This record gives sequence, C-alpha cells and structure tokens, in this order.
Amino acid sequence: MSDKVANFREEFSAKIPALTLLSSLGYTFIPPSDCEQLRGTINVGNKTTSQVMLLPIMRAFLAKQTFPLAGKQHFLSAASIDKIMHELNPAMNEGLKDANEKLYNAMMYGVSVTEFVDGKKVSPTIALIDWHTISNNQFHFTEEMVIQNSEGTGHRKPDIVCFVNGLPWVVIEAKRPASSKEGKPTIDEGISQNIRNQGQFEIPHLFAYSQLLLSINGNQGLYATCLTPKKFWSKWKEEEIVEAEIVRLKNKALDEIQLNSLFGHRPNAAKDEYLSLIAGGDLAVTDQDRLLVSLLRPDRLLER
Repeated sequence: MSDKVANFREEFSAKIPALTLLSSLGYTFIPPSDCEQLRGTINVGNKTTSQVMLLPIMRAFLAKQTFPLAGKQHFLSAASIDKIMHELNPAMNEGLKDANEKLYNAMMYGVSVTEFVDGKKVSPTIALIDWHTISNNQFHFTEEMVIQNSEGTGHRKPDIVCFVNGLPWVVIEAKRPASSKEGKPTIDEGISQNIRNQGQFEIPHLFAYSQLLLSINGNQGLYATCLTPKKFWSKWKEEEIVEAEIVRLKNKALDEIQLNSLFGHRPNAAKDEYLSLIAGGDLAVTDQDRLLVSLLRPDRLLER
C-alpha cells in the first residue's frame, strides 16, 4: 500500500470525521496556510520559533474587554493589550509543568494590568475567556499545524489543534483504525505521539497552553491533560448528552462555506468522497464522536 493511499484512508477514517464534527459543533476551520499567517514568532530557549497562538484573534478579543472606573466602562489601552500578550508567552526555561500551570491560571483567572484614566490609577484583572457567555468567545481549529521544535532543528505537525480566542487549548492525534505494527493499537500511537511532542526538545511550547489532549482512530477515542502518563489516558463516559443528540451532530449537513474551507486545500477527490459518503444515509456514531461531542462542544469545553 502506498503512503498516499494510507494517508487518504487515515484521513477518512479518523481525521475528516473529526474535522466535520468540529464544524458541526460550531468551530471555524482555518486552513493550514491561513493559520500560519495568524501566527508570529516566539523565543524558546535561545531560538526564535513560530508562535502557536493566533495573535490577531486574541488581540481582537482583548480589544473588546472593558474595566470599570468612576461608574463608566473603559476599553483597554494598547499598552495593556501588549502587556497581556507578553504574559501569554510561556517561560519554557522553567519547564513545561510550570509554564502550563502559569498559563492555566492566566486563562482561568485573568491577567492584571495597570491603567490610568484622567489621572486616576486602576489595576483591573482582564479575562482571557468569557466563562459566562459562551458566544462571546471564538472557537477555531486547524490541521497539520507546523511547529518548529525548541532546538530549531526540525518540526512536528499535530493532526488537529483547537483554539479558544486564539489560544491552543486542544491537541488531537488522529490515526487510522488498522495498525501497521502488529500488536500495537493505533490509539496507542496517538498517545505516544502526544507524549513525545511534550518533550523538552520537541514542541513543549504548544502544550504549555493545552487543556485537553486526545488520541482518536475513527472508532475509539481517549483523552488526557498535559504531562499525563500513558497508563492514565481515559475513555470518557457520558451521562448527560443523549445519543440522539450525538447522532444529530454527526449527521448535520455542512454549508458550502464550511465544505469549501475544509476541502479547498485537498484534492477534488476528497470532497467527492465525503459527499458520496454522506449521501448514502446517516453515518453511524463511534466512540470517537462521543468523545469529541462530550469534551469539545463549546459549552462543555468551557465548563469549570
């Protein structure tokens, strides 16, 4: 079997079902080339490498945030926005654990800034996520995101990365169901890649932001958090979302804009294959779908 055929099957068994379901959940897809344009650069160790935040999206969110003073609401100054963006660059020299904890606290509780209005000083704490009104946040995802390693000697490409307000919250590795390595389930391959990529000389600066890590293979799905050992990766047991809702989301028709975004950078045969597949009737729900809906539906993802 050629690599091209193998990759095509991997896409249609795991990745494309995940991408289309994320679209149905309300995420906006950013093609890899466009995603690259939204990223800047960051210093990791002694190297300059690609930023993993979507900078304009985070800045646009911050530009809408206000703070109270003297009975009025005031927008953030450009200096405060710059200060927050600087705070969001992880200090990887302290290790992934400390960097992840620092960014977790910033995302959960906000970042304090100093503002002066009419000579009066105020130090508001600015939220990076609107935990109360889900629709005030922006949810995006991309695929094959090229991330240079911390040594500047190579790169990794996580299969899918999901963002909240431009912050890379979720990293997903998608594998085809059938393994080329006898006795090694493909779901384990995805876990191993996630764990490997968190290594000091890999792309830990991506995982500094991560809140969820997933491994999927079309049929199954397991999840964990940053630095979770392989033996503790788990299957989600859903108790609230009914199966009919997952079936509905799995088979929700995408509009033309969503289809063109997902398939515009792929061969025409990929879109034709997908349209032919969904034309055959309702698609069966898998544990991969159950995991994605249960954990990544926006209201669930932001549940505290």
